[in-house]
Amino acid sequence: MTDNKFALPIHWNDHEDIAMSLYEKFGDDFGESKIYRIRFTELLDWVLSLPNFAGTREESTEGHLEQIQSAWVYEWRDNQ
Repeated sequence: MTDNKFALPIHWNDHEDIAMSLYEKFGDDFGESKIYRIRFTELLDWVLSLPNFAGTREESTEGHLEQIQSAWVYEWRDNQ
C-alpha cells in the first residue's frame, strides 16, 4: 500500500491486505519457497512496519502469521 493518509487502518485479521502490502514492498524478491522459509519473528517485524498497520505485537498470534504467509504466497502466484 502507498502512504495514503486517507487509507483505512490494517489489522491482524486483514490477512489479504497485509499480504498485498508485503508483496508491494518486496515484489518478486520473495518467491513461494522463500516466503514459507521466513521466520515468524522477522515476518512480525515486517508487518508491524507496514504503513497504516494498526495492530500491536501483543495481538499477534501464530495463526495470524500463518494466514499472512499463505495469503502472501497466493498474492505472489497471482502476479506471476
